[in-house]
Amino acid sequence: MKTYIISLFIIAAVLFTTCYSGQKKDNHLSEDKHEHSEDDGHNHGEKESEHSDEILFTKEQAKSVGLTTETVSKGIFLQVLKTSGQIQAAPGDEVTIVATSNGIVSFTNPSITDGSSVGAGRSVVTISAKKLLEGDPAVKAKIEYETALKEYQRAESLIKDRIISAKDYEQAKLRYETAKTAYQAQASDITASGVSVTSPISGFIKNRMVSQGEYVSVGQPIATVSQNKRLQLRAEVSENHYKTLKSISSANFKPAYDNVVYKLSDLNGRLLSFGKASDRQSFYIPVTFEFDNVGDIIPGSFTEVFLLSSPQENVISVPVSSITEEQGLHFVYLQLDEEGYKRQEVTLGQNNGERVQILSGLDEGDKVVTKGVYQVKLAAISSVMPEGHSH
Repeated sequence: MKTYIISLFIIAAVLFTTCYSGQKKDNHLSEDKHEHSEDDGHNHGEKESEHSDEILFTKEQAKSVGLTTETVSKGIFLQVLKTSGQIQAAPGDEVTIVATSNGIVSFTNPSITDGSSVGAGRSVVTISAKKLLEGDPAVKAKIEYETALKEYQRAESLIKDRIISAKDYEQAKLRYETAKTAYQAQASDITASGVSVTSPISGFIKNRMVSQGEYVSVGQPIATVSQNKRLQLRAEVSENHYKTLKSISSANFKPAYDNVVYKLSDLNGRLLSFGKASDRQSFYIPVTFEFDNVGDIIPGSFTEVFLLSSPQENVISVPVSSITEEQGLHFVYLQLDEEGYKRQEVTLGQNNGERVQILSGLDEGDKVVTKGVYQVKLAAISSVMPEGHSH
């Protein structure tokens, strides 16, 4: 009996040891499997996140939107002082047509408006006073001239016989000369409909100062004609920047009515002068440039002005068109390969209207998108990077 009990005890111990080993092995396999599963998930996550910030933009898409890029490199960037200003006509390129007689204005071309072209010596308006109570001054001038001429001729014959005094003769001669001058001033411009007023230069009507059928007096401005060949850019600079004015050499400007940035260096521009003192009312110092008007630049228009001064070397800059803004932060888009792009945050420096200085975020050799930026931005929102795309 004792031997039987000992045998049962030995068998139970063996069974317990076997079950414990099997459970331990199963737990170990389970742990290994779980660890392996975690490793696979981590590696797969790394693989997915490797290009999670990459934007897919195919070559066909880039071609259709005319996408262009620029390779980043360091260069010279002129210091910029941004301000505002106005485009003005250069002296001598603009004249004011004035009335040469009293009367009612009638434009030669009733549809003439601001911007209409006129030629030198061409009639702009006709002034008539035929129906006015005071009478037509042109007709009156002719009558006065003819009357004065007859009196002068009579005085010449009488003075020879000493029938009139020398004083009477001189008075008759003076009246004649005065009437002759007044008549000849209008004689060449007198037409059947009135006195014709012509433009002394070729150009375009900058502004009309009177309306059709309006009464005008002698010397009253009727219209301004501008040749528009040379224009002036007058910038207003705060007196706080007075010390930097001496280093200003050129400028860029962008009119309020246009998105085009004009460079004086491309318009045969030059610095004329800068004020030595500020206006007591505005506290601004004028800086004046002159340039050729080779584009659609409107005299009198207001504009943003980017004054250019001392050069800075080893500066990274990109076209203004490359920059996008989101929630106060600025970004550019970099081309990684033929169809891969990436959004890159940058810190901006000075802006000359055409290019902007980059203080951080870009390195030499980076390829920045300069045209088609908006389309790449849309692709960043809508596109998903396909699996298997690699570099």
